[in-house]
Amino acid sequence: MAGHSHSANIAHRKGLVDAKRGKLFTKLCRAIYVAARTGGGDPAANMRLRYAIDKARSFSVPKDNIERSVKRATGELGAENFEEVVYEGYGPGGVAVLCEALTDNRNRTAGELRRLFEAAGGNLGASGCVSYLFNFKGLFIVDPKHVEEDRLMEVAIEAGADDVELVEGNFEVTCDPKIFEAVRKALEDAKIPTETAETSYIPTTSVDLDLENAKKMIKLRDQLDENDDVQNVYANDNIPEEAMA
Repeated sequence: MAGHSHSANIAHRKGLVDAKRGKLFTKLCRAIYVAARTGGGDPAANMRLRYAIDKARSFSVPKDNIERSVKRATGELGAENFEEVVYEGYGPGGVAVLCEALTDNRNRTAGELRRLFEAAGGNLGASGCVSYLFNFKGLFIVDPKHVEEDRLMEVAIEAGADDVELVEGNFEVTCDPKIFEAVRKALEDAKIPTETAETSYIPTTSVDLDLENAKKMIKLRDQLDENDDVQNVYANDNIPEEAMA
């Protein structure tokens, strides 16, 4: 599995959904809460909230859970106080790791993540220590069975996308986050379904891992995913197939 393959990483994440559904629902609803709190509770006027709700629905989060998250954010059901924090660090073998988190206690979350990084042979670093190794992009993953490459390229590039690549058996369309909605609408209008549509930190370099460090990195990823505060994990790891097996 190549470290730059977001489709492979996403497939790995989704493979854990059933076993961790409760935790996943908590994370998705927390993302809805923050989006509604910062931009209002109307998805039609709050694009970020709309994306958060769409993502929650794609994982079958119940409608009542979604509505409660929005109402809590707008003060109808009492208030909570979550803030967005990006934690940065180094995993085993010098892998650069970014963790997007929503937390009501920075110190608690930082302490929990520091222990996980250190147990994996890495360390939690200061803000900015690895973020320069990533570009923040809009990312769409499309199964080739749905569209020919030339057609996808035509639609995506005309909408302003930066690139279309075939990676690990799937097309990856990247764009500036500012035109994410324009590209999403163009693909929708062209009736090209996406496996995922999200903004993502995409690494500009990758670190090849040996089998031992690859196993440690997989374990670190899984433990970070299990943390209630962590929303997304990005890394520039290049993990050999035997480690995934």
